[in-house]
Amino acid sequence: MRSPRRCSLDYFLVTERPGPSWDRSRPRRQQDGWEEHAAFIDGLTEQGVIVLGGPLGDPDDGPALLVVAAESEDAARARLAEDPWLDTILQVESVQPWSIWIGSLA
Repeated sequence: MRSPRRCSLDYFLVTERPGPSWDRSRPRRQQDGWEEHAAFIDGLTEQGVIVLGGPLGDPDDGPALLVVAAESEDAARARLAEDPWLDTILQVESVQPWSIWIGSLA
């Protein structure tokens, strides 16, 4: 019997916080460049890079959490670096490896 093939991708939990250009007087979807950011995120989701994601707490002003499938932390960061919001509207606060022990994202 063959042993199960391990997927070459790991999961990472990415926390993003409002960045220096975030306008606290406007909700998330009214920030400058929302359409471009949303299209970028939708593209990564269609490619299977982002598995789950959304705001934590207050959906208009809170941080966002993404579950990213990537070969490494560096690969996850590289994909997210293409986001037109990165380092202006949003900043990556942390990227942490995530071991799924219960349930499945399949």
